[in-house]
Amino acid sequence: MIDNNCRNLRIARQCDLLLINKSTYYYKAKGLTQRDLEIMKTIDEIYTEHPYLGARRMSKYLVPSGVLIGRKAVSRYYRIMAIEAIYPKMNLSKRNQAHKIYPYLLKGVEITKVNQVWSTDIIY
Repeated sequence: MIDNNCRNLRIARQCDLLLINKSTYYYKAKGLTQRDLEIMKTIDEIYTEHPYLGARRMSKYLVPSGVLIGRKAVSRYYRIMAIEAIYPKMNLSKRNQAHKIYPYLLKGVEITKVNQVWSTDIIY
């Protein structure tokens, strides 16, 4: 949205009008280096074999491959690669004890024709 050829408004004034910092206008992202790509390839190979590894254990698994990085760097690569460790999440399968348990009304009923039994799902 900032026009370099506009002679009436300086770039600083245009940045002020757009409510952005002037340093944001001049910022150029570095991107990924060749070393980053090699590390990500190594992480991908190890993750394919062991998808349950988190950032801490992955940093330990990378040592024999010759990659010495900490857990924060591994976490950054996980975010870039959009992967996360597979593990049981916190108590997601426990039911609420206060909820009423409804009986299954079709127990023992033999369904023999079309449209004899209907059902719906009210989960939202």
